[in-house]
Amino acid sequence: MDRETDILTARPIPSSSGTDLQSKMSPRSPAARSAGNTGFLIVNADDWGQDRLTTNKILECAAIGTVSSVSAFVFMEDSERAAALAREKAIEAGLHLNLVTPVSATGVPAQLQERQRKIAHHLFRNRYAQVVFHPGLAGSFEYVVKAQMDEFRRIYGADPEKIDGHHHMHLCANVLLQRLLKPGTIVRRSFSFERGQKSLVNRLYRNVVDRSLARRHRITDYFFSLPPLEPASRLQRIYSLARQGVVEVETHPVNPVEHAYLAGGRILNDIGGVRIVPPSAVPWRASTGGRRS
Repeated sequence: MDRETDILTARPIPSSSGTDLQSKMSPRSPAARSAGNTGFLIVNADDWGQDRLTTNKILECAAIGTVSSVSAFVFMEDSERAAALAREKAIEAGLHLNLVTPVSATGVPAQLQERQRKIAHHLFRNRYAQVVFHPGLAGSFEYVVKAQMDEFRRIYGADPEKIDGHHHMHLCANVLLQRLLKPGTIVRRSFSFERGQKSLVNRLYRNVVDRSLARRHRITDYFFSLPPLEPASRLQRIYSLARQGVVEVETHPVNPVEHAYLAGGRILNDIGGVRIVPPSAVPWRASTGGRRS
């Protein structure tokens, strides 16, 4: 999984008007132009419903407000219990699209498991496989994505308003080029990296992906992983961006270090006046381009 180490020059993509955003926190950012010139921090816990331990660790953090939304597996051993908990506790859940990890729930159709197995074999074939469109698997991608969307709707009672992918495979070529994600949904963008941290080709590719997403979906200004927690200055820079931009931070509270940071409330001291909110609290722009007005 990609990890970023510094964000002083991380650049959000251009707005729909084509004007470049500033690489640092700036009053010209889309968030700064909104009412109050304030930003938002979305702390999203991945893997909700994978198993009881994972769900329970996330639930502890959500209960004290240090996790504001979750990405939910379907067809996993704890998916249905997790969905019931989310509805009971009013925890905002999106779909954690799973194209690569074998399902663990009972009664999953054999055809779904076999199609997912073929997709996983392709995506893990080599490090570049996810950027290559596979026409022979187009039908399988469509089938698996639709099946997971339908299952999410069944157990959560509504379509997912936010979608991301296990191992970020929702950004693979087949999903993007086949346009398998519903327009207007909030979709997780690529990681935000410092200029020079990744190769030029890598950064150009990520920029193309984010531009493509922004034409059909709502996306944040920045996206980071919670770890590493040290040095503390790294997190402070991320939280500073969230004062005037929309920042998503991905976390896995089943990791003891991340759980201690969130469940112990340390994050609440670190963020200062930054607000931790669910995606539904962000005033997203309704028009094409994905960002907030």
